[in-house]
Amino acid sequence: MVERILRSPSYIQADQDIDFLNRDDTRGVRLQLDYSKAELLLQQHGIEKTIVVFGSTRIVEPATAEAKVNQLREALAATPEDAEIQRRLFIAERILAKSHYYEVAREFGRLVAESGGGPKDSRLVVMTGGGPGMMEAANRGAHDAGAKTIGLNINLPHEQYPNPYITPELCFRFHYFALRKMHFMLRARALVAFPGGFGTFDELFETLTLVQTRKIHPVPVVLVGEHYWRKAFDIDYLVEEGVIDLEDRELFWYAETAEDIWEGIQCWYENNGESL
Repeated sequence: MVERILRSPSYIQADQDIDFLNRDDTRGVRLQLDYSKAELLLQQHGIEKTIVVFGSTRIVEPATAEAKVNQLREALAATPEDAEIQRRLFIAERILAKSHYYEVAREFGRLVAESGGGPKDSRLVVMTGGGPGMMEAANRGAHDAGAKTIGLNINLPHEQYPNPYITPELCFRFHYFALRKMHFMLRARALVAFPGGFGTFDELFETLTLVQTRKIHPVPVVLVGEHYWRKAFDIDYLVEEGVIDLEDRELFWYAETAEDIWEGIQCWYENNGESL
């Protein structure tokens, strides 16, 4: 009988009972833990302010993108009528056309890092979603400069590994997108969005909504790659349709180079009489 008691799920200590913690009615506890772990560790490491960088996980560095295109061109030459290879080649060529943004993000990460006081400086740190692609590039640039760099990974049905350029003690894994996005904004001094998909749009529009509705203090929002963003997000059409105000167009601006992004953020703070 005692053995049965010891094996009973009810006897497992609550904080060690994974099945109990994963129940629907303990969601509040999980939400609190998702918030608290990252918050306490960020405080412990003295992280005061962040520059948040978003963008596609699929946009890789130019050499990798070019190699993929060449591989598919060779495959298509062998089977010219293969519609699937044609489709994959078209997409690979579009990724290659955007791959220079990897270097822009990397250089921007370096500029932010070099504005600080070295490896031990936690006053202004690059923060990304922690994944590959554009996020890897920004983390990599800061890492190249020897600075701390933060990644906020998310638990997904398909495995997502953190990129190798995040400071190990500052790489976090979240269960809830909502808490992850909260941590993106809590210390953010700017949001920089490179070309991306649904995830990038989610994070961008949440930020724009928070600023527009004055739920947070305004922060500079920079969309990198004007040609991409004007096609993906037609702000003028929204104004014309009357669903946003004319002044909402001023919630962000476009940039093309790392220097443009960094100088624009600095000017935004100078013009608003605030310190970065």
